[in-house]
Amino acid sequence: MDWDDGRLLLAVSRAGTLLDAARTVGLNQATLSRRLTALEKTMGISLLVRRTTGCTLTEAGRMLADAMERVENEFLQTQAALTEGGESPSGTIRIGAPDGFGHAFIAPRLDRFASAYPNLQIQLVPVSQTFSLSKREADIAVTLGRPQSGRLIAQKLTDYTLSLYASPDYLARFGTPKDRNDLLDHRLVGFVDDLVFSPMLAYAQEFHPGWRSTVEVSSTMGQFEAVCAGAGIAVLHDFMAAGRSDLIRILPDLITRRDYWLIHHESLRGLARIRAASDFLLGEVKSAAAQFVRQTGGEAL
Repeated sequence: MDWDDGRLLLAVSRAGTLLDAARTVGLNQATLSRRLTALEKTMGISLLVRRTTGCTLTEAGRMLADAMERVENEFLQTQAALTEGGESPSGTIRIGAPDGFGHAFIAPRLDRFASAYPNLQIQLVPVSQTFSLSKREADIAVTLGRPQSGRLIAQKLTDYTLSLYASPDYLARFGTPKDRNDLLDHRLVGFVDDLVFSPMLAYAQEFHPGWRSTVEVSSTMGQFEAVCAGAGIAVLHDFMAAGRSDLIRILPDLITRRDYWLIHHESLRGLARIRAASDFLLGEVKSAAAQFVRQTGGEAL
């Protein structure tokens, strides 16, 4: 079996379609399909079930793809061991993060990261519903809560709290709620329900079980900007609202808590660029710890 053809099968396993896999490996779809067909003939077994909507691996194909991934992992770990020795991290580091944390916290600090590691090319990408470290969509990622599956190395990054906020302009026009029941008389801002990709984002009902959003925005940053502009009341991350004069925290006894975890695939253990990104993010979060958890005079939700 040709090693390169095995890598092509692994690419298809990760991408889910021949077209996406072809883009990943830099071949056209016809060439990729032809080489995989040749691999199947060489081995005398069927590796793929091709459909118009994509393709799936047969049991034999899955066994081969898993074996190829183990070989790849061994190669990456050996590469990490051979490049130890105090050299400055180099190459590309892709960091995945939820849009709020990525845009509001990581992005403003990328200058410091780039200055500390001038030989690194830094990429910041959003974490989506179908995000996968095993498919190499990122080298290291910040996730909502600890992942429950996968060959991942996870480290808790921080707890964070969320509270209710509105703009001074909105409160001047519509008044300030005196208790949680008053929320139902106000314009509320929240997620588009059928696009919420994680149960951890369904926190609005914790502030009132009858919460119904008048304005629905599918991203954390979108909600943040909408509230700053006077669109209504929303549950926002306290670290994002810290120090903002265009936001007022309301009903401060109502608060809920979540956590962020820092993860990377076990195959990348020991790589200098992974250590550099991990140390940087952990250090930045530690230095801003007071922004992440707000206190309340009442009981947390």
